[in-house]
Amino acid sequence: MFRLNPNYRFSRAAAATIFNNEAHYPLFIVPKVANTYFCFSSTSFADARKLFDEMSDLDVVSSTSIIGTFSKQHLHKEAIYLFTRMLFNNIRPTEFTFGTVIHSSTLLKYLNIGKQLHGCTIKSGLNSNVFVGSASLDLYSKLSTIEEARKVFEDTHQPNVVSYTTLISGYIKNKRFEDALRLFEEMPERNVVTWNAMISGFSQTGYNEEAVNIFIEMLRERVMPNESTFSCVIIAAANIGAIGKGRSLHGYVFKCLGDKLNVFIGNALISFYAKCGNMEDSLLVFDKLRGRNVVSWNALVCGYAQNGRGIEAIELFERMIVSGLKPNDVTILGMLWACSHAGLVTEGYSYFNKVRHKEPNLLKPEHYGCMVDMLARSGRFKEAEEFIQRLPFEPGIGFWKALLGGCQIHSNVKLGEFAARKIMALDPEDVSSYIMLSNAYAAAGRWEIASTVRKEIKEKQMKRIPGCSWIEIRNKVHVFLNKDCKHCQIDDIYRVLKICIQHSLDCEALSILMEFSI
Repeated sequence: MFRLNPNYRFSRAAAATIFNNEAHYPLFIVPKVANTYFCFSSTSFADARKLFDEMSDLDVVSSTSIIGTFSKQHLHKEAIYLFTRMLFNNIRPTEFTFGTVIHSSTLLKYLNIGKQLHGCTIKSGLNSNVFVGSASLDLYSKLSTIEEARKVFEDTHQPNVVSYTTLISGYIKNKRFEDALRLFEEMPERNVVTWNAMISGFSQTGYNEEAVNIFIEMLRERVMPNESTFSCVIIAAANIGAIGKGRSLHGYVFKCLGDKLNVFIGNALISFYAKCGNMEDSLLVFDKLRGRNVVSWNALVCGYAQNGRGIEAIELFERMIVSGLKPNDVTILGMLWACSHAGLVTEGYSYFNKVRHKEPNLLKPEHYGCMVDMLARSGRFKEAEEFIQRLPFEPGIGFWKALLGGCQIHSNVKLGEFAARKIMALDPEDVSSYIMLSNAYAAAGRWEIASTVRKEIKEKQMKRIPGCSWIEIRNKVHVFLNKDCKHCQIDDIYRVLKICIQHSLDCEALSILMEFSI
């Protein structure tokens, strides 16, 4: 009756008839009635709670089913409340009841309540149950220490794939990669979800090459990737600019799925080609993608921005407006970024002012910071200073860094010193401000002061983030850090580099001799 009549008023009336009838109603109807209320209005929680409170003879199955319904509807506080009512009515919870409310505690970030519930499972002897164990493991790995999560894992009788995957994700989140790999190898059974957790986890923590290698190992073990796998590994390849591996992945996706890309894989490919500087292929994927969403447009707009193609970014943005899709804050940030890097100050100002008057809620501190960067890059320092003074909030360190970056480009030492002092006041350990100020002095020809600033960095033992570059040769990515001597072919590399430098110097000397001979 409830399934055939999806009407809130009808269902409510039917429920009243059932529960007011003197005849005993079957308990299996109770969770169906509660679920029906949710189908039509979020305000009907009061009705469902009233139903729960008024049923004097609810059993554990019906109670657990109602609590599960609340949890599925993302009403986690209410699910926990009903659990307390269940205990008040002397209904003994099962492993499924505990698993559900522990899961709700995790999503609400209620660690203390979650711990109390876990303690109840220990007292009742249910803590070794795999359903309870998986929920408790998720709680501790996300909200507490990985050591506590490991103890829960060890207490679980016959942990399943979910238990293993949860603990592996916890290890990766805490950057304990060796532990994650060891547990991964110990798993008696690995499914695609576990492989995805490894690939995604390594990629999100900056170990992108390892993520790609894990995917290759996954194929060797003949595990069929799903759409989530492809999205994760393509993003990893994009982060290291592995154009060869990325193209191979694109070909493999086409082989598995044909040209019917889902939007998540399509968006990942758009970002991949854009990060590798190949905007033509990025646009090709975008044009062929069905069901494009705002993320698809943002990926292409930001791609044009990071490749300094501001005009194309503006044209694409206008095309997006015509399509009827509403831009979000990321779209606007991409647009301002594009205008900044292409020197399109007038256009950037125009878009910023339009958004400020029509959709002010879209503007975040990042957008204001991008405007300061755009003005400073173009040498319009007076406007940049005035813009900072008129900010509707206190400027953070990013604003002064943007201003200092412009001073470095245009050798504006006086304003650069002012911006650097602001940065140092906010974060005395920020080494980048010293480096940018030193570069500004050097660009202005004030070498002694530039050298003094550099000496100060060494004296204060401030740690610099080393410069990084990479190159892909024969589908292998070679990563190099500044002053790196760890590469297996470092001696050969430096030998060839020395030859190149000498050749360059010889060519320069030859050109000077030819100039004098003329």
